[in-house]
Amino acid sequence: MEFRSRTLTLLLLAAVAFASVPASAIASAPPVPDSMASMGDSITRGFNACGFYVDCTSRSWSTGSYSSVKSHYLRIRTVNPSLVAYNDAKSGAKVADMPGQAQQAVSQGAEYVTILIGANDACTSSESSMTSVADFESRFRTTMRTLTTGLPGSAIFVASIPDVKRLWQVGKDSSSARTAWAALSICQSLLASPRSTATADNERRDRVRQRVVDFNAVLARVCGEQANCRYDGGAVFGYPFALSDISTWDYFHPNTTGQHVLAEVTYPTGFGW
Repeated sequence: MEFRSRTLTLLLLAAVAFASVPASAIASAPPVPDSMASMGDSITRGFNACGFYVDCTSRSWSTGSYSSVKSHYLRIRTVNPSLVAYNDAKSGAKVADMPGQAQQAVSQGAEYVTILIGANDACTSSESSMTSVADFESRFRTTMRTLTTGLPGSAIFVASIPDVKRLWQVGKDSSSARTAWAALSICQSLLASPRSTATADNERRDRVRQRVVDFNAVLARVCGEQANCRYDGGAVFGYPFALSDISTWDYFHPNTTGQHVLAEVTYPTGFGW
């Protein structure tokens, strides 16, 4: 029953996101690409999806080759078996690193580019060190300008940032998760004092979540200004992921199942190849 319920949730989220894409945009989808590049952070690197504190790029939701993940790369390869993929993401990256990754994608001549960035801009050592919304927008606009200028005919896909407060909700009652978050100093802006019910801590968590909401609004707006860009309509942010989707190495990054979920909820909101 749980599998059927999660499958139905995925289908409903995809349908809602797909419905938000204008029919004119779908009709003008670019040709199936011969090359693609993924930009982002440790999520797109598949960090901790196959071992302890290692990048597992084969498990990446975007450019991974692992069959059960069913990445964008593998889905497009069913149409174009000669597709070449580059994973330009870097673990620990923030939006400030995106212009450099964009330049790399341009140098590779990527005809399809995916972007998932922003978790590390909200998940910081403290609330005060989160990236400001204004800076986030400035950096992301520079990124998009680099891509659209250097790759004018290429398709760009932008995924929403996951709802990081959901991580606290599903993990706060797990002693293993709490131990990992504290020992590894993970996302302390949100995950500090995870069992506290104090008003100050509840309000802090809400502010961190709101920062992610604001970042996603920037991603949607800036992507929407470009005819060749598709935003996932909030599909990743809206997915109610479970603790079973998260790596038990750190209780933060998606495991192989979580990477599959990312591919599953994002691909239908893209270009329809």
